[in-house]
Amino acid sequence: MARKNYSDEFRRQAVDLYESTPGATLRGIAADLGIVRGTLSNWVDLYGTGKTTALDGTTTTRPVSPRSGSLPPSGPETSEQKVARLEAENAQLRAERTKLATEREILRQAAKYFAGETNW
Repeated sequence: MARKNYSDEFRRQAVDLYESTPGATLRGIAADLGIVRGTLSNWVDLYGTGKTTALDGTTTTRPVSPRSGSLPPSGPETSEQKVARLEAENAQLRAERTKLATEREILRQAAKYFAGETNW
């Protein structure tokens, strides 16, 4: 497979798309753009602001992924850090649940529609 070269503008736009799309995942955006997920992840680490948009439209801070050679965080997690981490995780799970409920409802309506169409 040939190695593709992407312009800096394309890379920055891809990162901006990931950070500004509500509920976006690296895998989903990479598939939409036709690139490898790992490539987009590297671009987010290089060009990203560390912020993502949740499904409800709120902006959250994306945790920084550790790089090889970097030091692990020192000391135990403070209660404020733990609360912030758990709130972010809770918001992510709520957004995922909302998305799944919406998809389930769409599929339920489609099943009803197509079931009515099969009356030969």
